[in-house]
Formats: sequence, C-alpha cells, structure tokens
Amino acid sequence: MILKKILTLIILLITFCFPVVAQNMDSPKNGEGVSGFLRRNKRTKKEHYQQFLDLNRGRFGKGNTLLLGVKYQLPPLESKTLTIGSKRKEPLFGKKWESYSIESNKLTGACFYLVSGHGGPDCGAIGRIGNHELHEDEYAYDIMLRLARRLMAQGATVHIIIQDAKDGIRDDQYLSNSKTETCMGSPIPLKQLDRLKQRCDKINSISRRTKTNYQRAIFIHLDSRKKSHQTDVYFFHAKESTESKRLANILRMSFDSHYKKHQPSRGFSGTVSPRGLYVLRKTIPVAVFAELGNIQNSQDQKRFILSSNRQALANWLCTGFINDYEENKRRK
Repeated sequence: MILKKILTLIILLITFCFPVVAQNMDSPKNGEGVSGFLRRNKRTKKEHYQQFLDLNRGRFGKGNTLLLGVKYQLPPLESKTLTIGSKRKEPLFGKKWESYSIESNKLTGACFYLVSGHGGPDCGAIGRIGNHELHEDEYAYDIMLRLARRLMAQGATVHIIIQDAKDGIRDDQYLSNSKTETCMGSPIPLKQLDRLKQRCDKINSISRRTKTNYQRAIFIHLDSRKKSHQTDVYFFHAKESTESKRLANILRMSFDSHYKKHQPSRGFSGTVSPRGLYVLRKTIPVAVFAELGNIQNSQDQKRFILSSNRQALANWLCTGFINDYEENKRRK
C-alpha cells in the first residue's frame, strides 16, 4: 500500500511538473538564430531578447549563436516590468516622501545596494556653520535616500543597507544629529573594521541570493579637508576591477555633463582614481566609493545644506547609473 502511494505521487509529480519545465526550456532547430528561436516560442517582446541572453549566459557559441542539442531556458511570457504611473511606498523615505510613482522601466532588472557612510555611534566628519554642526552621516544618509527613491522610480530593485526608522528624507538645511542608524536593523559597531565588515557581509548575503546579473553598490561619503580646500564630487574604484572603473567614469561623466548644462562657466574638476578600500575589495557586486565634497568648505557646504542641491546630487548619480546599465546591456 505504501509503495503504491509513492508510485502514485511520482506519477502526479511527473504529470503536473514536467509540462511546466518543458514549456520553459527548448532546444534550437538547425540554422535557427536567437530571434527565430524566441519567435517560435512566442517570446516576441523587445525585453525577451536580453532576458534570454542573461538567463543563458555562457551557453552560446561565438556571437551568441545557438548550439544544437543544448536546452535553453526561456524568459517568462509575461513581462516583469512595472506599470508606468503605478504607486509604490517606502516608509524609510518618511511620511512626506514615502509614496512615489514608477516613472519608467529604464532600470528594470537592475539591483542596487546603497550605503551611506558612518552612522550609529560614528557620525563621521563634522563641519560647522555658525552654531550648527553638520554631521557627515546625516547628510550622506539624506542624499542616499533621495538616490534610492530616484532609482526605484526607474524600476530598479534597491537595497538600502544603512537605515534609520526615525529620519526619512528631510528638506531642512541643518539636519538634526542622531545615533539611530542601523545596518538593516542590526546595531552599527563603533570599530571601523567591524562596521565596514558588517555592511559588506550584508550586501554579499543578499547578492548571493539575487539572480540578476547587473548588481551595483555605492558607498556615499563627505570628505573633511582644510576649510580653504574646495572640491568637486570625486570617485574611487576597485583597483583590479574594470567594471568598477567603468562605472566610476560613467558617474563622473554624468556630473560633468550636468555642470556643463547648469554651470557652463564653472567647469567640473571631479576625479576618478583606484583605491584599495576595504568596501571596494570585499563586496561581490561592482562597487564605487563617492566623496561628495568637503564638509569644512563654505562653498561645498552649500551642496549639502540646500535640499535642492542634495536632490540634484541624487538625480545626477541616478542618471549615471542609468547610463551604466544601458552601456552594460549594449556590451552583453
């Protein structure tokens, strides 16, 4: 009786599961290219082509030719793109900003990890304007949230690694200081190495479970130099990573183009250079490190204390990520 039940269960599994697998896998016919193969399998939408290449990377011949006898995974018939104009909500943005609309699908399929510098027991660099203290972690966090909101509005999956359940996006010039930031709910250690390891471990843990091929991480900081030293936004990339270097340069080009548009007489002097920083060496996704200016310099401080400027920084970073994502798709 027990054996009969087991055999019945196996038959049911074969009956109901196999057709599902079969319709998601297929082998090409002689002389069939990717477009014809997809057309025969009723995958005719524009996004199906790139999804097919992503799903089967490493299983093609030269020039993405199909190999006879190989079973290829087919992309889903239904598009996973988000509906333009649909509403979404993220409580971390705060009550005023938590609701947002999907503006485009430019970043559908892209996954980002956003990390604002310091936090918790470590406020980072401190600048001053009169009696007001400007804490690096507060301003980096606000800009990071604004970037997250922009990326999500373009259809991206975004993991906000440093979180503050109390402080959402704020429009104040002088952001109140707190120690309520966490690493996705976990207390942030005081020791620098422990702090950096914690956020890298969190990113890598999520990354290993994420199937998408395009994953990018950004670490957002404010620098601290002599008060007389004015600096533009600059970027560090991982020493041995061509992808990290390419991303850093594309982000820089985004700022350069916006400065040419909005401040043509000023110019942009931000740089890109390699660094052996722990977070760049230890994260699985392609990562960049952004320094947004000198928190001690009176001119750079305007870049941080005005909410419109903080939003501009987020917008220009978002534009850079869109450009990098599109460039990545063209190269695959």
